[in-house]
Order: sequence, then C-alpha cells, then structure tokens
Amino acid sequence: MKLYARVIEARNIPAMDLNGFSDPYVRLQLGRHRFRTKVVKKSLNPSWGEEFSFKVEDLNDELVLTVLDEDRYFHDDFIGQLKIPVSLVFDADNGSLGTAWYDLQPKNKKSKNKECGEIQLAIYFSESSAFSEVNGNEGELVPALKRHGDLMVESPAVSLSGSPRASPMRDQFSSSKEEKSCSQKTLAGRLAQMFNRSADTSSTASNGSIDLPELPEASGPESSDSQDDDLFSSGSFEEVIKTMESREQEGETPSNLPGGVLLDQLYVIAPSDLNKLLFSPDSSFPRAVTDLQGTTELQLGQWKFENGGETLKRVVTYIKAATKLIKAVKGTEEQIYLKADGKVYAVLAIVSTPDVPYGSNFRTELLYCITPGPELPSGEQSSRLVISWRMNFLQSTMMKGMIENGARQGLKDSFEQYASLLNQTVKPVDSKDIGSNKEQILASLQVEPQSDWKLAVQYFANLTVLSTFVMGLYVLVHLWLATPSAIHGLEFVGLDLPDSIGEVIVCGILVLQAERVLGLISRFMQARMQKGSDHGVKAQGDGWLLTIALIEGSSIAAVDSSGFSDPYVVFTCNGKTRTSSIKFQKTDPLWNEIFEFDAMEDPPSVLDVEVFDFDGPFDEATSLGHAEINFVRNNISDLADVWVPLQGKLAQACQSKLHLRIFLDNTRGSNVAKEYISKMEKEVGKKINIRSPQTNSAFQKLFGLPAVEFLINDFTCHLKRKMPLQGRLFLSARIIGFHANLFGQKTKFFFLWEDIEDIQILSPTLSSMGSPIMVMTLWQGKGMEARHGAKTQDEEGRLKFHFQSFVSFNVAHRTIMALWKARSLSPEQKVQLVEESEARSLVAEESGSFLGLEDVSLSEVYSSVLPVPTTFFMEVFGGEDLERKVMEKAGCLNYSYTPWESEKADVYERQIYYRFDKRISRYRGEVTSTQQKSVLLDRDGWLVEEVMTLHAVPLGDYFNLHLRYQIENVPSRPKECNIKVFFGIAWLKSSRHQKRITKNILSNLQDRLKVMFGAIEKEFTSR
Repeated sequence: MKLYARVIEARNIPAMDLNGFSDPYVRLQLGRHRFRTKVVKKSLNPSWGEEFSFKVEDLNDELVLTVLDEDRYFHDDFIGQLKIPVSLVFDADNGSLGTAWYDLQPKNKKSKNKECGEIQLAIYFSESSAFSEVNGNEGELVPALKRHGDLMVESPAVSLSGSPRASPMRDQFSSSKEEKSCSQKTLAGRLAQMFNRSADTSSTASNGSIDLPELPEASGPESSDSQDDDLFSSGSFEEVIKTMESREQEGETPSNLPGGVLLDQLYVIAPSDLNKLLFSPDSSFPRAVTDLQGTTELQLGQWKFENGGETLKRVVTYIKAATKLIKAVKGTEEQIYLKADGKVYAVLAIVSTPDVPYGSNFRTELLYCITPGPELPSGEQSSRLVISWRMNFLQSTMMKGMIENGARQGLKDSFEQYASLLNQTVKPVDSKDIGSNKEQILASLQVEPQSDWKLAVQYFANLTVLSTFVMGLYVLVHLWLATPSAIHGLEFVGLDLPDSIGEVIVCGILVLQAERVLGLISRFMQARMQKGSDHGVKAQGDGWLLTIALIEGSSIAAVDSSGFSDPYVVFTCNGKTRTSSIKFQKTDPLWNEIFEFDAMEDPPSVLDVEVFDFDGPFDEATSLGHAEINFVRNNISDLADVWVPLQGKLAQACQSKLHLRIFLDNTRGSNVAKEYISKMEKEVGKKINIRSPQTNSAFQKLFGLPAVEFLINDFTCHLKRKMPLQGRLFLSARIIGFHANLFGQKTKFFFLWEDIEDIQILSPTLSSMGSPIMVMTLWQGKGMEARHGAKTQDEEGRLKFHFQSFVSFNVAHRTIMALWKARSLSPEQKVQLVEESEARSLVAEESGSFLGLEDVSLSEVYSSVLPVPTTFFMEVFGGEDLERKVMEKAGCLNYSYTPWESEKADVYERQIYYRFDKRISRYRGEVTSTQQKSVLLDRDGWLVEEVMTLHAVPLGDYFNLHLRYQIENVPSRPKECNIKVFFGIAWLKSSRHQKRITKNILSNLQDRLKVMFGAIEKEFTSR
C-alpha cells in the first residue's frame, strides 16, 4: 500500500538569510522512509513540483513534512513543519485529500516566529495498489467496489481539497483520532470495516471469506485504470498544452538545478515550436536521438493529467546502450510539466535506472527550460534552451562521489550528441546576428515628445497650487475693495501690521502656500533642464564601450501624497555615471533614452542602477529602488532585452522593475588581454606571461565566466575554514576564484575585486604550518554566493576568507594587492601606484620551476661526496625521525612539516616551519619554507628545491632565500652519493646592506650544512 505526496509550492516563507531570502527545501518522513526535495535558491515563494511515494506499514503513522533553509557552512535553519496522519488520508473520499494549502507550524509553542508560511500539497493513496498487498487476489475486486455507490458507504472523513487554507486541519486530525476503534489500528481491521459497513448489502463471514455480490465483467483493474486515465486525458499533445496554457500560472521560471548546465543555446524557432519538437509524442526528434546514442526499445507514453488534473505527466521507457563499464540497462523517465504559459516551458525529467549498481539509491533529475530569446534582425522568433541536472540521493551511500562523477561524464557525452543533432534540426542563433541587431534596436527608439505646457499643466494641477491661486485671488479682490485703514499701535507709513490673531494666522498660511508653490516652480524648471539622454552622442575612445537603452519602468513606488512620483534613473559603472530625464507624476514611466559610456580601459564588472524620486535641486533624493547587473555572472546576450527587478523596501513592496537593453562591446579585439597584462606588470613589478587560449577556455568553463574573461595568474594555497582545504586560487581582471577537488568533493566559488573591502596579512602560526595568512574581508552584503567558502561572518554581515600556505607568498601577495588596488582605488591613486612601480625593475615571472628558482641567480656553495647511500640521505627530506634529529642538531627548534603531496607528475611538495636556536640567530627568528622534490631527468638521483622566508629578523621582508640540493648516485661506489648545494637570494626590496646581508647568510648557511651532513654520516654509521 503506497501513499503519494506531491510537494507543489510554498508561499510567504520567512527570510532566514541576511540577503532577505531563504534557500528552502522540504524533508519528508513516514516511518523509516525519508526523502527530500531540491533546494530553491533565493526565494520566499518556492516551487518544487516533486512527487514521492511511501510504503505504508501502519495507519497510525504520521507523514511529517519539515521545511528547512539550506546553509552549506552552518546548520540548516528550521522554517516550519506539518504532520498529517495517514489514517486521515485513508478515510478521505477516494483516499485523497486533494490539492490544498496548509499552514506550516513552528517547532514548539515557545518559538518566537509564529508565522512560518504555507505549503501546497497533494496527498493521496494509489488506487491501483491500495489493497493488493494485503488481500492477494481479492484485492483485484476492491477498486471495482469504489465505482459502485450501492455497495459502499461514503467515508465520514472530511476532505480538505476545497478549503483555501488548512488551519482547521489540527481539529480534524484530533477528531479523527478520537473516532478510532481498536479494530482500525491495523490495516486488516480497517479493510474489514470497509467491507462490513455497506448500507445496502449484508455480508456474512463464512470460513474467513467475504460474500460479495456479482459484479460486471468490465469491473477489473484494467478497466478501472483506463477509466481513470480517460477522466484526465485531453486528447492530442496540442490540446493538453493549450489546456495548460489557459490556466493561470504564477511564479517565476524554475532556476537551474545545482548539478550544472548541460546545454545553453539560442535557436531560431518559436518557444512553442521548440517545445513541440522536443516533447510531442508525434515528433521524430526523440527517436532520432535514441538512434544516435544506441538506445533501443523506446516507448513514449501519452501526456496525461493526473492528480485531479493538476499535473501533466508522461512516462518514457527505453533500454540504454551498454558501455565499457555498465551493461545495457532499462531506464524509466517521468516527465512532468512545471510550467507552460505559451512563452515559457519547463519540464522536469526524473530518470531512474534501478539495474545499475546502487541504482535504487538515487535518481537523476533533468530540467528543460525553454524561454523566449532576443528578437532577431530578420524578424524571426528565437528561443533559449537550457538543460540542467542534479543527482537526488534517496539514501546515503559512500559511493556518492563516484556516482556523481560517473553520471556527470555520461550526461556530458550524451548531451553533446543531443546538442549536435538539435543543431542539425534547428538553426542555432549566431552571436553576430545579435550584435548586428544593436544599431537597429537603438535606431528604433524614439523619445516621447514632451510639451512644456502640457507637463506644466499636469504637474501644477494639484490641490496645493489650486488652493494657493484661490487664496491669492481672494486677497487681491480684498485689497481692491478695501479702503486704507488708520495707523495703529507701532505702525507707521509704509508698514501695515496685522491687527488681530486671525490676521496673523492668515498671513502665515499665505506665506507657507507661496513658499510651496515657489518650490514646485523651482523643481519643475530644474527638472526640465535635466535632459539626460545621449541620443546621437557616440562614445569616445577605444576599449570597453557600454551602451544602455532605458525603455520604461513598471510599478515604480509612489512617495508623494498624490499617489505618484517623479522618477529618474542613475547608472554607475567603473566610477562613471549617467542620469536619465525626470518623468513627472508617473508610476509607469516611458523613457526610450540611450546612454553611452566612454571607452573604459578596465573591463566593467557591475552596473549599478538606482531609481530616485526628484524633490528639488537642494533636497536629498529619495531612493525608489536599486539593482546590480553583474557582467561576470550574466551572459551579455541575455542583457540585450531584460526586465530588471528593483531591490529595496519600496521597490519590493510594489514589485518595481525596469526595462533595459544593455550592450557591451570591446573595440580592442584580441589585444585587450595583452594590453591589460602589460599594464599590470608595472603595478605588480613582475613579468606576467599570457596564458594560452586552451588555458583561458578551461578557466572560463570552470567558473562559468564569459568568453572575454582571461586568466592572469593562479597559485596553490589552502583555504582555511574548519580545516585547511588545498586548492588553487585563480586571478583574473575582474574576479578572484578558488577551486578544490578533494576525493570527488568539489569546492568552487568566486567574487569580484570590487567586493573586497580590506586585505590583511596575519603573522604565521603553528596552526597555519608557519605560513602567513591572507584575510580578505568583503563589503557588507557582497559575495553572498561564495559564503560557503568563508571562515567567519562578523556582526555586520561581512564575510571573511582566509588563505594560507602559498608556495610563493610574496609573489601571490604582490599580485593580489596590485589587482585589488587597480579595481578599487581612485584614478589619482592608480596613477601614483604606476609611477611608484615604474622605478622597480621587472623580474621574470616564475615559469620554468614551480617555485620560481630560475628567477634567481644561484651559485654553488657546497659540494662533497658523502659515504652515505642516496636512499638514506633522502630520508632527511622524508619526514621521518632522521630528519627531525638532523634539523634539531642544526639549530632548528619546533620543527614541523606537512606530508609530501603530489603537485604534478613526479613533483612533490610540502611546507616546513621552525625557529632558529639562539646560537644560530640571536633574534630567534622564524622560518616558513616550501620544498619540492623531483627525480633528476638525465641522472640517477633527486633534485630538492626550497624557498625560505625569514620572519622576526631585521629586514627579513626584503628578501627570500633560494636553495637547491642536487643528490646523485656515484656509479662506481653504490654506498656513496655526490651532494651539491646551490644558493641564491631574491631581493624584494632594494637595500644598501645587500652585500652585508648576503655575506652573513652565506656564512651561516655553510656552517649549518656542515653540521647537517656530519650528523647524517654519524646516524648512518651508528646503524
């Protein structure tokens, strides 16, 4: 016996995150069975549309639904819960509660937040399998009983499908429990009661069997199913889609699933036609795809309405072709329409393959979203198809990472073939066509003609002006009719003072009214002088050209007592602003204005948009809403025609939005990366190599960046959260990103340079393995998409990211600081930074050796043949007891190290930390070191390279020490090895004491090497 629960949507969910939204998902539990829905990001009115089935073992169980807010770094926050007794569903008409809204309840009565929102559910028992598990063959007759009213009495349970809210549910739950009898506590007892309560038929128990009246032959289960299907079937595919489109469908387009995007392409076809091509049973495209992929026995089910006509669904079955690892398996795919309104179509496909290993533990979910694309120059319609995916694990398993990786690779290969065939069937949109459309779109915009007289009449036609005019006219008529009064009190000729309190009040009112009218006139004249449009004005210079077409606004908030506002829009990008004209007394203003930004040297990251209400030239403008358009996270083609929702209390209350058309062009072509890197070389003080197109493409694909983004540098480091996580830090002109892949668990995020408020360097500690810690603090409310990588979040809501264990900390620090300052400093500060950096000599970037040792001139400082085998000598770098003993004898205290880790083929890396003994350095300085070892290519031996940074010693931040140990076997003497040590200093700052420092370090190093190698000989002899 199975209970089906469909989680449709929720509304009025409380905001649990600092950004004013929640990331809600639903967890369902019945007995020992648990399921959970997908997570809907940044929504207070989420839509899931997912269905789950539970095997019912006890009718006294309760279906518990808990709504939670996902937080990857902290614990998931509780939002609300709902408990529904299984017996209530069983007693309902047709074993279904229908589709209804239910109030979510707090965790307990002491909870502060009593309003937890509402959730829409559809809960019912499966008619086809409701009794077969208990009654065997007799269960085949039970569905027939439900279709004959003369054999069964209607259930006394109250159905809630017709109620708009579910607040009476608690009373019904309690009353239904009180009416239970002992015989109803088991499933068999409940079935017996159903058969014994027939009103018109008497049944007697004889030999444990039930005497049933004769039923028609057509009352079998097959007939029941066909009748139910006919009840909700609407005929052809076109008819059922029209039925879906005719319904009111609220809510936004479903967001992409978190597993990633498999296909994102524009096609020259209308959305309805593309939907028909992909999902119509009569379409030849699905069969062509299966033939291409080697899939057989494809069975496309008919689209049918289920659950009382609420859900449009079909089932597709096929035999998936065998691969090298997995044999041919049967796949079942449930396709459900989440949205179909004539313009947007969203289909969720739930794929189950129980025959594959661990196939019963997971489901693969695919989301097909078809949305209208931009208008093409030819006048044809275009559509955008986005296919995303995720894995939904029904049960936890240790093979989760392996399953996800295998599914990801399989889906990638399958949808490459899918996209290739679709491109042959439907013409994809060329990006050049969209770009050529820019001039046509801008030329078609016409500024609305505005007559000053009409605007004046519209603006001044209000109660204030009218009352002032009437009062002024009244006073003038009074002056004309009145005779001059005699001089009284303190009056004299030319000064006529009020003679009563009433006259004083009247004079005050007249002055205030006149002041308000003069203020209105001043505002009107100032607003008419602010034209705001760049029509006919072209941007100057070469670089990044930004063009914005402000079309119109919708539902702009009203702050005046008249119920209207005087809105204007301010655009800000890379420190430059453009301001639109002011529209008087409008809530749905029409601008049709074009704004051109002069060419910018740096690629823009964000465009800030803010709408103000004009309140005079000297008063502070009231913000009606704001928005941020991120050029890194958005595809520039999608911004060619976009409605931007505004943020802010006033804007969100009115659901305000702006209609914009945004175009971003680069006039420098492929030289932009070379020119930008050339400029950054002066600011960083190092030579930077231009990365290959393949490297840039992989970088863009890794973080989902636009094609214009190029990689500047990347560094190996550790991200410090609860535990250090090794990964790589990627730097580009606009973003700083981190990526790690540890045992299949990927961590990936990025944020903009402009999001960083401050960068601090913390001193090395033992917990950081002796490495300096770089702490990046973001501005309040910025970088929330990357909060899962933050170590802490302060009281003001600012995220803090900790990075440590850089291979070459000084190079990474200089590069990061230069890129951050180049994006965050004012133009005057940037010029000063460039002038200061021009005095520095450019040093070759670390390109050959990973540690950058080839940047430094190394000289041989020690050479000897030791009576020790090479294998024994390498134990000094092996992280064993010998290493610790030798280093302690050489004056290294608190010696600690990390395990060797493979950085690339045959190259291993580790970090070291220790303190100098007082006899080595009277300052007792600290040392952080990074070592790499690799096999000598042309000789039998090892190469160990080391970069040392000294802390807490005078001028220690002026230089780095570079060492190279070359250990070779002596062919004629296998128990001996040839040792050569090379030394060099990389000067980070100039100093007049360079010779003195070099001499002191070299002398100290030679003494330490003699002690180290002497200790190694003694240890080998004693063994």
